[in-house]
Amino acid sequence: MNGSAATAVDYLGELGAVLRSVPPEPLEAALDALLEARATGRRVYVMGNGGSAAIASQFVCNLVKTAQVAGYEPLRAFALTDNTPSLTAWANDTAYDQIFARQIHALVEPGDVVIAISSSGNSPNIVAGLQAAQAIGARTIGLLGFDGGRALSLVEIAIHVPFDNYGLVEDTHMAIGHALTRALRQALQREPARAPVAG
Repeated sequence: MNGSAATAVDYLGELGAVLRSVPPEPLEAALDALLEARATGRRVYVMGNGGSAAIASQFVCNLVKTAQVAGYEPLRAFALTDNTPSLTAWANDTAYDQIFARQIHALVEPGDVVIAISSSGNSPNIVAGLQAAQAIGARTIGLLGFDGGRALSLVEIAIHVPFDNYGLVEDTHMAIGHALTRALRQALQREPARAPVAG
């Protein structure tokens, strides 16, 4: 095996170790928050920058589509990263660190869930978004890396991946999204069957 291939294999080995280190308690707490949001008709909003923005979009796709179970209203989830006109307008006309906070002020209600995905936990727009969510009375979940950054103290539920490699943290955050989606779907499937919801 050449050196480059060995690097790739080593990376995958490291990723396996990181995945195994994710604690179960915050996963359970996050699942409970998502199940409660679905049952009470609350909304879920997800935000992130760069690779974390892509994870936010994928997570929302899974929450809305993959987690659907016949007989149950689907979870109402939205990615704050997906409205390019809003993002660029707030960034251009106000400040980039307000692109999530201003959307949260406009859209989020008390009891909704705001999920922040951030490797560093220090992105100013993530911090401002969480502060806005707190002020409104939303529940907050953080998928964080490194030392958790400022976001660690701002979230109700922290799923913290304490490693300082962006790739490993982002890969793990993506896996956590898939894991929560699968758990959400299975939790609904285990409940008593209901009549199908009219489409």
